[in-house]
Amino acid sequence: MTNFLEKLNAKIPSAVTERTEFRGDETLTVDAAHLHDVARFLRDDETSQFNLLVDVYGTDRAKLGQSPRFAVNYELYSIPHNRFLRLVTAAPEPEDSSRDALPALPTVTDLWPTADWLERETYDLMGINFMGHPNMRRIMMPDNWVGHPLRKDYPLGGEPVYFEHDRNNPRFAHLGKPIMFGPSFETELPEEMDTEGNMVINLGPHHPATHGVLRLATELDGEVVVRVGPEVGYLHSGFEKTGENVRYEQFIPYCDRMDYASPMANNYAFVSTVEKLMQVDIPEHVQYARTILVELQRLGSHLIWLGTHAMDVSGTAHAISQYTFQMRERILDIFEMVCGARMTTSYFSVGGLRWPLPGAFDAAVRAFLKESEVHMQDFEDLLTRNPLWLSRTKGIGILKADDAIALGVTGPLLRAAGVPLDLRKVRPYLAYADLDFEIPTATEADTYARYTVRVAEMRQSLRIIQQALDKIKPGPHRTANRKVALPPREEISTSMESLIHHFKLVTEGYRPPEGQVYHVHENPKGWLGFGLLSDGTAKPHRLRVRGPSFVNLQATDLMARGGYIADLITVIGSIDIVLGEVDR
Repeated sequence: MTNFLEKLNAKIPSAVTERTEFRGDETLTVDAAHLHDVARFLRDDETSQFNLLVDVYGTDRAKLGQSPRFAVNYELYSIPHNRFLRLVTAAPEPEDSSRDALPALPTVTDLWPTADWLERETYDLMGINFMGHPNMRRIMMPDNWVGHPLRKDYPLGGEPVYFEHDRNNPRFAHLGKPIMFGPSFETELPEEMDTEGNMVINLGPHHPATHGVLRLATELDGEVVVRVGPEVGYLHSGFEKTGENVRYEQFIPYCDRMDYASPMANNYAFVSTVEKLMQVDIPEHVQYARTILVELQRLGSHLIWLGTHAMDVSGTAHAISQYTFQMRERILDIFEMVCGARMTTSYFSVGGLRWPLPGAFDAAVRAFLKESEVHMQDFEDLLTRNPLWLSRTKGIGILKADDAIALGVTGPLLRAAGVPLDLRKVRPYLAYADLDFEIPTATEADTYARYTVRVAEMRQSLRIIQQALDKIKPGPHRTANRKVALPPREEISTSMESLIHHFKLVTEGYRPPEGQVYHVHENPKGWLGFGLLSDGTAKPHRLRVRGPSFVNLQATDLMARGGYIADLITVIGSIDIVLGEVDR
């Protein structure tokens, strides 16, 4: 038994009702009455120090035959001890038996401020209330939405969709109900905003500087930002609901559409979670191939950020976007050669790669590496000592380490605040343990520091790719486990068993054992996490997606306060968000 658990049981004897381990994940089942006390102990005690709340999400357990029906999962991570832990707490059934009554748990926003949006999302989509939450209202769905979409009794489809412009078009007559009048209603502002003494403006949801359909309700004292209230959900795609209604392997293409600037990395994060659930051994050749492709994707994502961010800040080397996108096109050329697609790759499959790497892969990547060195130097020559760039980024959007950790911020934003947290180093996966690379950090915690960290990361990615290319050896491109990966065509012609495996995989999919896992990957924007709860069928009972863009975006208000309205654009760009991942 772990040391912190002994202390916890001694301090709060009846709090932890069960401790389990599955696939390396440690789970504590906690009585709801003691949830807040347990959470405080785990955050503060020196033997635990779970100072990073990674995720909060609900589970509807009605079809699993468990009572109470709803439970909430808290995924915790201790930076000092490099350790993950899951808390599971059943939400007591409401005493009020009316239809609108909701199960409830105490909020943990006072312990981990990042729980603000995560609890709101759980309330919105699962219908679990969090008592004491400072702003318990919907976050993804409109304020007047009826029901909670992630509940198992909430139907797929049938939602009203407003297409007023086409209301009388005969070509859409067969659609019937979805052709509805589009109502207009006023969206609430955060309660603390002073609409009488200050000016409140809407930045977005169509302003190009918001990097997508994001609304920023901004309170201004003259040109100085008093507070910012980000409003999301305009692009909500319901990926989690969809993922719980398709087979595991059928969800892979949806990953491409989340952070559409990082499809390869998204694919890896998901398939590796399924591989963890099913304990699939991956060949060494596949590990190196995935490492190369994921690092190419990291470069591609950072290149989009660099080009668009320079445009956002304005007045500083507008031409740089042409060069960053040119370099990214070379990466997309490699992806197209590998799998036939440039953005919607879906190249990684559970157990390996969909197809072997093409023969020209090595030469193409080496040519890209040689060309990239010149471009990287050009980028730094254009910006690093550019006086306009310095004036618009130095001291702007400061997010210090303690605040970043409290808000659950990960990735370059956290490393720019001096915290060298990168899963590739602290919990190596793929081929990273065999490669020599550094984790760039800075201490200034401002927009310029985030720039220097990302540029340095790009150079380290080039270094990683070069080493992986030199070390990769020929080998199978997928696992030999025929219960997971389709057997080779030649095998099907000679083996009845292989033919049966092929037939079962294509028609029914694989069936992981019952159990729950959570797996996090170091994506370009931060930690991308997937949670899977298997009931033994070919579809996940619960599929959770933790997008780094969604969590990191919470820091906008803190970073923007006290700056000018022009600095708000710089702040949003420095976070590096993709709204497809924010809304999922």
